[in-house]
Amino acid sequence: MIRPLCKDRGQAFPIYVMMVAGLLFLALAFFAVGKAAALRNGSQGAADAAALAAAQTAREDIETLFIAALPLETLDLFLRKPFESLRPCAEARRLADANESDLLSCSAEYAYPRYEITAQVEGRNPVDSPVLPGSDRQFATAKATALIEFRCTWKAIDTTNDGVKDLYIFTCRNGAVFEISTSSPPDWVRVSKDLFDVRLIDK
Repeated sequence: MIRPLCKDRGQAFPIYVMMVAGLLFLALAFFAVGKAAALRNGSQGAADAAALAAAQTAREDIETLFIAALPLETLDLFLRKPFESLRPCAEARRLADANESDLLSCSAEYAYPRYEITAQVEGRNPVDSPVLPGSDRQFATAKATALIEFRCTWKAIDTTNDGVKDLYIFTCRNGAVFEISTSSPPDWVRVSKDLFDVRLIDK
């Protein structure tokens, strides 16, 4: 009776080894999936930061042209053309780099009163799992789009009766009401946040 038991134990050992190997493979596979998800989330965070940084920089950069358009009474024309600046995408690249990602592309779409900047990034750390062939060359990519939207109406007033409108009163959707005088430009950082909404959108 003892010998058969020993034989059964010998036959069970390979099965045990296979089960352990299978469980180890599953554990490594789950780890790879988890790592890939974490890298994807990191890349998405980098893309969000890059797109927002680009949009906020674009909003800052339009101050001179925006204020200049007031006395010429061309504000409406100014708002209907694209904002032109190289700095937003440079800022997007800086934020991507700060989040251990590379900026793959930075593009803009314009349709008054909406101005969209899309940033696509690629993470620098590969999945690199022993159970996924080629994963040492797989990097997480993500894309995000930030919206710059003009959200105010305005009224121009000639306060000196000289035929030149020198005071603009803005009423914005967030409830802000303020004046901008062509002779004494305001703190742009403050008023631009009321004039232009910047936020991430699904694209």
